[in-house]
Amino acid sequence: MEATFGSTEFWRNGPQPGALYKFPGHVNTTQASQIGAAKRTLAPTVTGTSVLGLCFDGGVIIAADMLGSYGALARYRNLSRVMKVNDSAAIGISGDYADYQFMKSVIEQRVIDEECLNDGFQYTPKSLFSWMTRVLYNRRSNFNPLWNTFIVGGVQDGEPFLGYIDKIGVAYNDPTIASGYGAYIAAPLLRDAFEANPKMSLAEAEKKIDECMKVLYYRDARSLNKYEVAIVTKDGTMIKSPIVSETNWEVAHMIKGYE
Repeated sequence: MEATFGSTEFWRNGPQPGALYKFPGHVNTTQASQIGAAKRTLAPTVTGTSVLGLCFDGGVIIAADMLGSYGALARYRNLSRVMKVNDSAAIGISGDYADYQFMKSVIEQRVIDEECLNDGFQYTPKSLFSWMTRVLYNRRSNFNPLWNTFIVGGVQDGEPFLGYIDKIGVAYNDPTIASGYGAYIAAPLLRDAFEANPKMSLAEAEKKIDECMKVLYYRDARSLNKYEVAIVTKDGTMIKSPIVSETNWEVAHMIKGYE
């Protein structure tokens, strides 16, 4: 005979596998979705800092240092934060590295699916940028954002393209883009260089990027003087890694007021 507790059946709503028994009269305020591993990125653990993007004559260059910060600890010093998508597009990321790994796996699978169709089409920088804006805005609307900022660059119809997307779906395109701390320190340098010479060569663009990465290393506590760049031209996409900036700390003794 089924056991009862007063007028309430004792085993009604009995425990499911992996769950707890709900005793009669007990109000369970814990939602099932809160049991186990957290499903939302509320506190990024391993993060990357600034990403820089610059258009030059015939292509784009995207740069990011290779440091993964575990909170305030410079824990991982060989993390790649730029990705070749195909021969016409590349991306760079700042923010949570685990969320980037998830997004990277999704993009790689979609690129494989496109190649399997073998219809002569592939992701263009603008189509990739448009799709990623929808993904990030959708995740934000579901209160489950990807804690990243993405810089999408490439060459389409012979013209360079650079786009910016952040974790809440804010998106725009511009010839010079910087995320993170670089938006305050490096963006003015990139903008001035582009306005002075919008048809700069690849060599000039690489020199300016190196200068900006060096400034970020001096000023950003979450930066590293080892970085990599993705260069996209009509001839394809190339990743150059690692590049080590030569730094000079002889002026350090002149810095006052931070002791």
